[in-house]
Amino acid sequence: MAGELTLSPFLSDALVILGAAGIVIPVFARFRITPIIGFILIGVLVGPYGLGSLVERIPWLYFVTISDPESLTPFADFGIVLLLFAIGLELSFNRLWQMRKLVFGLGALEVLIIGASLAAFVGFAGSMTFTGALALGFALAFSSTAIVLPISGTRTPVGRAALSMLLFEDIMIVPIIFILGALAPNAQGDGWEGLVTTLWQGGLVIAVLLVVGRVALPRLFAQAARTKSPELFLAASLLVVIGASLATALVGLSPIVGALIAGLLIAETEYHTEVELIMEPFKGLALGVFLITVGMSINLVAIGAQIGALTLAVVGVLVFKALVTGVLLRLMGARRGTAAETGVLMASPSETTLIILAAATSALVLDIETARFWQTVTAIGLTITPLLAKLGAVLARRVDGAPQVPGGDDSDEPRTIIVGGGRVGRLVAEMMHTHGKPYVMIDSNPDLIDNAKREGYRATFGDAARGDALTRLGVSDAPAVVLTMDEPVLAQRLVSKLRREHPELLIVARARDTDHAAALYRAGASHAVPETLESSLQLSEAVLVDIGVAMGPVIASIHEKRDEFREQLERDGGLSEKPKLRTSNLSAG
Repeated sequence: MAGELTLSPFLSDALVILGAAGIVIPVFARFRITPIIGFILIGVLVGPYGLGSLVERIPWLYFVTISDPESLTPFADFGIVLLLFAIGLELSFNRLWQMRKLVFGLGALEVLIIGASLAAFVGFAGSMTFTGALALGFALAFSSTAIVLPISGTRTPVGRAALSMLLFEDIMIVPIIFILGALAPNAQGDGWEGLVTTLWQGGLVIAVLLVVGRVALPRLFAQAARTKSPELFLAASLLVVIGASLATALVGLSPIVGALIAGLLIAETEYHTEVELIMEPFKGLALGVFLITVGMSINLVAIGAQIGALTLAVVGVLVFKALVTGVLLRLMGARRGTAAETGVLMASPSETTLIILAAATSALVLDIETARFWQTVTAIGLTITPLLAKLGAVLARRVDGAPQVPGGDDSDEPRTIIVGGGRVGRLVAEMMHTHGKPYVMIDSNPDLIDNAKREGYRATFGDAARGDALTRLGVSDAPAVVLTMDEPVLAQRLVSKLRREHPELLIVARARDTDHAAALYRAGASHAVPETLESSLQLSEAVLVDIGVAMGPVIASIHEKRDEFREQLERDGGLSEKPKLRTSNLSAG
């Protein structure tokens, strides 16, 4: 009748997801809890085993529940693709090459040892067939890329270790799926041939992507940048990631392989920071959809009926995986704290576990009831991964004896916070000490912090990009925050976060070059110091003075050159006013 509200299932589900994102992100951020848990709980609440089961009796619940959970699967898969694309943006081919021993050493050992051990155990304890036990064991060996990396990052020791293992797991998805097909009781004998075909075709596609990408991507993004249109930049980014993903998917490889390669290629261009910022909201929303689908697979009634067996299975898998991963890391030279935290963080099964279980069920390798039981175990494991991350961090501090982030200092005087304990951060700390200004240095590398404390610096362990580390250091009262790390993407994110939360804070940031400086100013930095520019000017000053040019004209010409670069930053960066290229005295804060 007139005035009756009618929504298609797709539109209704979209509104529920957007509403969930609008509620979960700010509410959980307010209580400093990762939104990962919130999205999963929303999935439990609005899914077919939650309020969705009451729609027939209470029709208005249709508007606040997910009516067609299966329709969300493509969006969830796209979230994983965007996540791998973002990981590629944070990496580079050089860094990936440096990690090859970890990826193919640690990563391979982790998957093979855990997969084979779990397969042997479930095969013996559950009287399963060899193929079924193999499928289940290796399915449980995987860990969640979608949840682990947003928690750990890729720059910390824990993040690097987790990334290396997760990259190898992503590589192993395709051969495991093919091997399951080849070993299936109804296989027609073309599984191995299909695997070989996929590998050579996939290798050819990857080679083409690498060659074409290196030539075409800089030109594509240069054209988009000249238009100064964010929409065109976004369209170019989506074109690249979707095109690369489709290319690898067409030859049988996982689309996440193409997404990762696309990210790596863009990371080699000067436009990677802009792409990262533009894609961030889409990645976050798509990842939220994936987490909601995880929550929708949790049947609380079924969990209650099998609580004993499920608890035993979850605890057994978590403890075993944590122990194996931690021991492997220790054997490869990792610190005890890093090994402990990484082992606990990587203990849960993965979204890939669900994919392998589904493939094994389709191939008649696993029966439906067994697959459903372990799908529930996986969903529970994914849900508690953020809690495991907290547990791992606490365990690492106790094992390593690393200092916790303090809430105060010996005095109540506000301190300048120096983020980064490397050579630049130490030099800033020395200058602060020389002028009698209190400071505290924070870094997520425990080795740097231990050395700095032994050398007399006021330093503390913590990750400025995660949790409330800066809040506990008193950032709300700090005269300034100085970002000294050589990590452009992380620096830009941290500047944006600090400016959003503390509008009046003096933020001084180290920039890699003038392009990075412009990006930092747009993000909200008070001052950005391009190290390439300043080192060039100092070199010029030194050589000109030493070859006989008077000091006064030299200094005047250097100031003139700085003015030119200010104008360039204003023009190229789209800034409303000329930025300052040299920091003012921090004591003014």
